[in-house]
Amino acid sequence: MERRGMITVTKNDLIKLGYGPSFAADIIKEAKKLMIAKGHTYYQSKKLDRVPKEAVEELLGITLPENET
Repeated sequence: MERRGMITVTKNDLIKLGYGPSFAADIIKEAKKLMIAKGHTYYQSKKLDRVPKEAVEELLGITLPENET
């Protein structure tokens, strides 16, 4: 069974889904705070611009579409 890596989301991914640039940036920022609160200090990096899809889904209360590539 093939195991894929963690699915991540960037601000640009959220913009493609229809969120405005400012709101998309806020979502990423809040998702990073959520991950830090869960003990993942890796997300304290200011340069890091991607977060786990699950964190965004938890924040928004929705399931994001799968990105088949």
